[in-house]
Formats: sequence, C-alpha cells, structure tokens
Amino acid sequence: MLVPKGFGMKPRFLALALVIPVAGVLFAGTADAATTLGASAAEQGRYFGTAVAAYKLSDTTYANLLRTEFNSVTPENEMKWDATEPSQGTFSYGSADQIVNLAKSQGKKVRGHALAWHSQQPPWAQSLSGTALRNAMVNHVTQVATHYKGQIDSWDVVNEAFADGGSGARRDSNLQRTGNDWIEVAFRAARAADPAAKLCYNDYNTDGQNAKSNAVYAMVQDFKARGVPIDCVGFQSHFNAQSPLPADYQANLQRFANLGVDVQITELDIEGSGTAQANSYAAVVRACLAVTRCNGITVWGIRDSDSWRASGTPLLFDGSGNKKPAYTATLTALNGGTTPTTPPTTTPPTTTPPDPGAGCTASITLNQWNGGFVATVRVTAGSTALSGWTVGVTLPSGAAVTNTWNAQASGTSFSNVGYNGTVAAGGSTEFGFQGTGTGPSATPTCAAR
Repeated sequence: MLVPKGFGMKPRFLALALVIPVAGVLFAGTADAATTLGASAAEQGRYFGTAVAAYKLSDTTYANLLRTEFNSVTPENEMKWDATEPSQGTFSYGSADQIVNLAKSQGKKVRGHALAWHSQQPPWAQSLSGTALRNAMVNHVTQVATHYKGQIDSWDVVNEAFADGGSGARRDSNLQRTGNDWIEVAFRAARAADPAAKLCYNDYNTDGQNAKSNAVYAMVQDFKARGVPIDCVGFQSHFNAQSPLPADYQANLQRFANLGVDVQITELDIEGSGTAQANSYAAVVRACLAVTRCNGITVWGIRDSDSWRASGTPLLFDGSGNKKPAYTATLTALNGGTTPTTPPTTTPPTTTPPDPGAGCTASITLNQWNGGFVATVRVTAGSTALSGWTVGVTLPSGAAVTNTWNAQASGTSFSNVGYNGTVAAGGSTEFGFQGTGTGPSATPTCAAR
C-alpha cells in the first residue's frame, strides 16, 4: 500500500487470452462482456483490478461487486510483512490464501503486495539492523514468494523506497541503512523464488516527471543495463484537488515503458464527485490504453466506504455499492468511448466536516484487520489558514501505534512535519499511522498551532 500523498506491462496477451473466456462465464456470457470493468479491460488485453480485504469478503454487496466487476485482485494488507511473518521465521498465510484462492476460483489475476517495505514491518523486524535485518529481509522475500510461486501475476517487490521532495534521494529507512543495494538484492531474491512472476517497483508521487520519478527512472535504467531482474513499475496514482492528475501523466508512463518494463497503475483513487471526478478517471484509463505496455489498472478499494480516504469519496461505487458517474466514465473509456458530459442520476455521498471557525477539525478512516490497523487522519483548516496543527487520538485498550508517516508522534498526539504544517483556509492535509490491536473509533481532536 502507501504513504498518504502530499497531504498514493509486459503484454503477456497469451495468458490474458486464456483468462478472457473464464471471465466471460463469470460476467454472465460474452454478450455482456463489455458491460463490466474487468471484461472490458480484458477486451483491450489488460486487467482492471481492485484491492481486497479478506475480512470484507463476508459482505454480500462487496463480494458480488468483486466477483462481477474485476478481473484482478491485490490483497490490501494480508501479504505485507507484519501479516505474513508476525514472528521471525513463523509464517502466517491464512488471510492472504483466502484472497488468492478466491481469485483463482473466479479466474482473476493476483498482484502480490508487498514483499519489502519500510512500513508495516512486524515489531521484531523493526528491532533489527545491518546484516541481521538484511538476512531477515531476504529470507522473508524468499519464503513468501516461494509460498505463492506460480500463483502471482505481478509482485510489488519493493514499495516506496524513495523520499518525497526535490532531492531525488532514497528514503531513509532501516532497510536503506543495510546498504544501498538492498532493492537490487530483494529483486534478485524474488526472481530466484518465483521466476514466472513479474517483478515491480511501486511508489507514489511519481505520476508525472519530477525529482522522485526521475530517481526511480534512473534506478530502473540502471537495473536494466546491469541485468537486475525488474519487469514493471507501479504508479499508485492517488489524486485529489491538491495533487491532481498531472498533464504529463501519459508521457511519464511512456518514458518508463520505453525502458523495456511494463507500467501498471496500482492503487488508483481520485477524490471528488460528479463530472470532474468522472473526467479524471476517464483520463487515467485513456492514458493507460495509449501506452502499449500499460497492462492494467487497480483501484484501491471497491466502494467509497472501503477506501482509506473514505471522506473524499474517491472510488467508483458509493458506500451502498451503487455505480457512480466515475464508474460510467471509466467503463466508457475502457470501451473506447468518451466521458459522458452529463453525470448519471446516482450521486455519490459527500461528507462535509463541521466548520471549525478559525481552528481545525480532524476525521479518521480505518483499514482494520485481525490484530492490526492502518489509520488515515485528515486535518481540515477552518476559516483561517493553519501554520501548524496537533491532533489527539484515543486508542482502545490494548492498542498501540507502531509506525507514523507525514506527522511527528508523541504517544497518541500527532503534529505536522515541515512540509504539511501550512494548510490554506478550508484546505486539508493527511497523515497516517499503523497500529496493533483495534483502531480508534472516537473522533480525533485538532488544535491549530
């Protein structure tokens, strides 16, 4: 998955062609194939997938939309290090296996996410460093990729290893401090464990050409020149009013494809509603279809209520599972048409935070699984711009914070970092934290500084 944004193909068409007849059965016959996202993408030699949480599969609406609309799945948290190796050398695959087995039974591809990441590491890995951590990482990559050998279409081998900002530097992390070759080592271990899976590097804030995407480009160029196994680059593509779809999005995808790797849109969500949101979704689809090696799109969740950014209503179905204007525009674009100029009658729900006057408010969105959670907190300025903020969160008994991003943490009090303290009047920013136990349910407090 991802760190909040700013506040985000090898055309094996033979394999795809083999999947299409299965999808036709699942989607109620080939005559109706072009009326679903997955089947329409398959007709273009691509996939259209979604992130899936195992604990939501018992939700009938969720399960039906997954079954009928998508031909690829990405486990949302179930394949990450903390979920698959909670104790060193002891592996747990139950929830991830549930998703993989369901996908296989429905003829869907599986994207593995993610083998090596600085976040969502189990506590025992966070306590390691140097050679001990390097060896633990290699063993983890090897064991997990081997367990799923032959079942994964693409692996996010390394996730979010580059820093934000204009430096183009690697992110400082415990993995980076094991040596600058750690990314290469992870890719080589993954290739040895599962030679058939496509191996991807995945990151956010790389959707247009900037210092961060240039640094990733240089790494991929170097890997290809030296024979380091890399097959694809994932672009998370989390968009909102503060970070909209960049004008050079398609050109950026194309320049990576020109290096000889596939490009995949891996975690798409676009905050907004109505025609503006619909137009943005359609533009993303058209950009992917225009790049031959863009072999698939994954949205990060099914319904708005399933999203880590739920208050921004960023997905294709509303909280009740109704198709939004963005859905219609996406399907039309997949079928080679244009975005409708008049939105359908179904209007997505919106959430308007109370006016905090000159202060600020905070709202929280949870991604909860058995034994852990990721919380995304949105800080919204009132009628006066913020120059700094502090948010207080109440955790249930037994819960604990293990990781924080885009904020400084002191217990359950979080304050801005240098780049997100200034928030325009009425504007917002986001930060997040990971924890063990049950996530917070009470509304956070917010104070302007």
